[in-house]
Amino acid sequence: MDYGMIGKIEKAKRYAEQRDRIRIESLTVTFEGDNNPHTVHFRNGAWECDCDFFQSRGRCSHTMALENILKGMKGIEPLE
Repeated sequence: MDYGMIGKIEKAKRYAEQRDRIRIESLTVTFEGDNNPHTVHFRNGAWECDCDFFQSRGRCSHTMALENILKGMKGIEPLE
């Protein structure tokens, strides 16, 4: 491996540890659910999910899981 790549790997590790330097502006994720796959979007600071629970409550296990995974990143603030 060349020195340039070694430097990039080290920089990537630092970025991964400094979540406050990462700003999520939009994101699309597919969850492979027990019954069906569900698509979650994050855009304009808001979550959207195509599951029935989200449609009625505005929050679901899919969006809450992503809030946990992305915790500490700019733009992603968990709902209280």
